[in-house]
Amino acid sequence: QVQLVESGGGLVQAGGSLTLSCAASGRTFSSSAMGWFRQAPGKEREFVAAISWNGGNTYYADSVKGRFTISRDNAKNMVYLQMNGLKTEDTTDYYCEGEVYGSRRIASNYKYWGQGTQVTDSS
Repeated sequence: QVQLVESGGGLVQAGGSLTLSCAASGRTFSSSAMGWFRQAPGKEREFVAAISWNGGNTYYADSVKGRFTISRDNAKNMVYLQMNGLKTEDTTDYYCEGEVYGSRRIASNYKYWGQGTQVTDSS
């Protein structure tokens, strides 16, 4: 059974940092692009960042460029999202998605996704 499990969410103050992790199991994603998305209540899932299969190319939403960094460790079947300079508008649920067919910026193009991890404003 293929699973993507996110972790690392929690309370954060404006300007703070947090690192999200995505652990894949059931198959290797070392040949697949991976992505991070976020979704606020009542809103569509929004692209945050994506990374190519070998980590050689990364892609970011304009809203997080320069503040967030996506990375991966294929040996561990892990994907990470380092978030710095967090803003109130960044606090929501974050989802890891794997194996994309088509545009990597569209959530529904991914075959697998996790249950999400919540980033909450502590102020």
